[in-house]
Amino acid sequence: MLFGGFVSLGIAFKAPEGIVLAADSRVTLTMQVATPGQPTMLVPATYDNATKLLRVQGQTHVGAVTYGVGAVGDKEPRTAKSFIPEFEKSLGKVSRLSVEDFAKKLSAFFAAKWNQLMPGQKTPGQDMVFLVGGYDEGAPYGRVFEFFIPNSPIPAEKHGGPGQFGMVWGGQKEITDRLVQGFDGRAIPIAQQLLGLTDQKTEELREALRQNLNLPVPYAFLPLQDCVHLVIVLVRTTIALQQWQIGVRGVGGAIDVAVITPTEGFVEIQGKTLMGEVL
Repeated sequence: MLFGGFVSLGIAFKAPEGIVLAADSRVTLTMQVATPGQPTMLVPATYDNATKLLRVQGQTHVGAVTYGVGAVGDKEPRTAKSFIPEFEKSLGKVSRLSVEDFAKKLSAFFAAKWNQLMPGQKTPGQDMVFLVGGYDEGAPYGRVFEFFIPNSPIPAEKHGGPGQFGMVWGGQKEITDRLVQGFDGRAIPIAQQLLGLTDQKTEELREALRQNLNLPVPYAFLPLQDCVHLVIVLVRTTIALQQWQIGVRGVGGAIDVAVITPTEGFVEIQGKTLMGEVL
């Protein structure tokens, strides 16, 4: 029996000059191997040509990256990318959507597909996650939304306050956590249990660590090209360090990157193309 991996790395960067979206290309599957008289083994297999950077025809100033559960459907699993033509058709000839409306429609579409193909399956932490970024018409700055299918389908805006800029990332994010915020997010529940902290004290600890250990990047002044370089470095570093890691190496393959600006809209900076044999 095959299971989709809950890995990969997706990043959305709300910057003053544009939105940057980036994702790796690895999809991880695990197979249950049963041997008589022996414990069942989970054997991973990876493929490095998945497309997690999504664009929609007719919606020129918005895009998305996805990570987490790699496919929807038990009997006939399908990737998020494979559903995009159906999503485009469902929009019809609608004019340019706001970023929030686009995120809501994308969420509703995938929530319906999940409920149709995997009814009743809502295990906490096992979601197909989307980061949607783009520009509303006439807006000086972009917007970023995050939602989780099936457990938290309502899009939540990130860095949405006046003058707020920064990154949102998820998936196999432990290395990026350490590089950007200065600590692995898994350290917080460990500290809570070991020190007997209340929930309030735990959140105070989390915030104190962020304030004191966060990578001092001036997000509000960073040129767009530097934002592109930063997200590539974070994904590439994760790929590189996982070469020595014991465990699922769930981030790999090519790094797909796009920028969205108010004037040019969605522009792919680097991405995979289909090709024949390389001689």
